[in-house]
Amino acid sequence: MEVSIYVWLGFLGFVFLMLAVDLGVFNRNAHVVKVKEALIWSAVWISLSLIFNLGVYYFMGKEKALEFLTGYLIEKSLSVDNLFVFIMLFSFFNIDKKYQHKVLFWGILGALIMRAVFIFAGVALINKFHWIIYVFGAFLVFTGIRMLVHKEEKIDPDKNPLVRLFKRFLPVTPEMHGSKFFIKINHKQYATPLFITLIVIEFTDLIFAVDSIPAILAISHDTFIIFTSNVFAILGLRALYFALSGITEYFYYLKYGLSLILVFVGVKMTISSFYKIPMEYSLLAILGVLIISILASVVFPQKKEVS
Repeated sequence: MEVSIYVWLGFLGFVFLMLAVDLGVFNRNAHVVKVKEALIWSAVWISLSLIFNLGVYYFMGKEKALEFLTGYLIEKSLSVDNLFVFIMLFSFFNIDKKYQHKVLFWGILGALIMRAVFIFAGVALINKFHWIIYVFGAFLVFTGIRMLVHKEEKIDPDKNPLVRLFKRFLPVTPEMHGSKFFIKINHKQYATPLFITLIVIEFTDLIFAVDSIPAILAISHDTFIIFTSNVFAILGLRALYFALSGITEYFYYLKYGLSLILVFVGVKMTISSFYKIPMEYSLLAILGVLIISILASVVFPQKKEVS
């Protein structure tokens, strides 16, 4: 089913309107986002996603609605894993909590652009070269297994090649300058640690998209469904970050659940030519893994090392 250009324009207009309201009205002044505010915004984004899903069901049918919901759930669950990286980055650069929202806002705006490129390129590749679906599937299985056995490593943004390249062209101030990304000192332009943090977050999301986009391509080849489910999941990521940043350490087993989800969708993708797993079963499997991993984290919390 072809989606009208007017529907695309209407959706993009809605996205930019919500971003403008978010930054220009509710977050015009830098402030610490409290858990209550974050939970309210999380509820708003989840509600908007579900309302949109109802619209997909009404206008495009049950199958497309299930594809949207499954894609949204996959992207949302994988995004939670990305929150751990955000927490470590803000801690490394010692970014004040009242400036974190601004970094995440511009980071997510850049992520939306990158995702659009990845999605359209991925769908075009699958339509032109169907065999590449097996490459994506194998990559997801490999990524899931690697996530399962890979030990956490300390992040050192100073070793990031993009950061090192940037510092060759523009000097960086050692200290923060409020919410500014750039500042002039003695008629010379400097970047601030806040902008370096933004660069690393964009780079991290680029790596993250390499995993998440093939995962959603296993669920649907409809560009509109993939893009909209991605956008709704990403738009709610900032609120989710502030809502969960204080308790993410308790979701110890979530990492293993996410690795199983990647392996599952990778297998689903590689066997799609001779057996298609019904969308209802895919959705139930992903929900089941997420619920079990979260419950396991609560019932069997990680034991803290005694120093």
